[in-house]
Amino acid sequence: MQDPSSIIQSVSQLRIVLVETSHPGNIGAVARAMKTMAIDDLVLVRPQYFPHAEATARASAASDVLERARVVGSVEEAVADCGFVAATTSREREHNFRVLDLRDAAARLVAEAARGTAAILFGAERTGLTNQELALAHVLTRIPANPEYPSLNLAMAVQLTTYELYRARGANYQQPAAAVPLATGEEMERMYTHLESVLELIEFRDRTQNGTLLMTRIRRFLQRAELDANEANILRGILTAVERRRRRAGDPPA
Repeated sequence: MQDPSSIIQSVSQLRIVLVETSHPGNIGAVARAMKTMAIDDLVLVRPQYFPHAEATARASAASDVLERARVVGSVEEAVADCGFVAATTSREREHNFRVLDLRDAAARLVAEAARGTAAILFGAERTGLTNQELALAHVLTRIPANPEYPSLNLAMAVQLTTYELYRARGANYQQPAAAVPLATGEEMERMYTHLESVLELIEFRDRTQNGTLLMTRIRRFLQRAELDANEANILRGILTAVERRRRRAGDPPA
């Protein structure tokens, strides 16, 4: 896994550009989506309402992204310092536009961001990007969706895009280290011996011809469970309780 600190250091080269956003809540939701995926460069082109209380409310703990957001008058100004630009579209396009699947576009954006600022454009909620705005992009990108209803809310589209950008930068989930170590081989063997004796005590015997398959299968599924030391002790405690219930009066302790 890539060092998370290197991911954070590289995000300033990735830019989200919203063009003529009409709903301030969408701007706030976009800021939240960006911060969740460690991107903080937001540029707004002629937003209808900004700043706005609803944008701040929807941003939740990502208000810092809103505070850093820049408002500009044109898409040309928004991408003037960008070496590579992708633009989103939900419609089939002609005129020799190169269209990439979102995952492929994210990989390209991350690669280009390593050598200069790279941006991805999102159009107005109802109309999307104009052909003149699309012409400023090197590639178009589409998000795969149900062909019978491919419509995505602006904030949803940005969330999916920033997620793919985050994964393209090498991020993946790692299980936190467990506080309790796995049971050792010696501990597991003691548990298996204990289990075998209790099975005999309750007369739960192997019915196979050679009489060895039962414990082999029990060992297999318990090994797959990867018990930690506490879990192995819990099982042994259960076995001890079974022994006590089954012990006849006058029998010596197990």
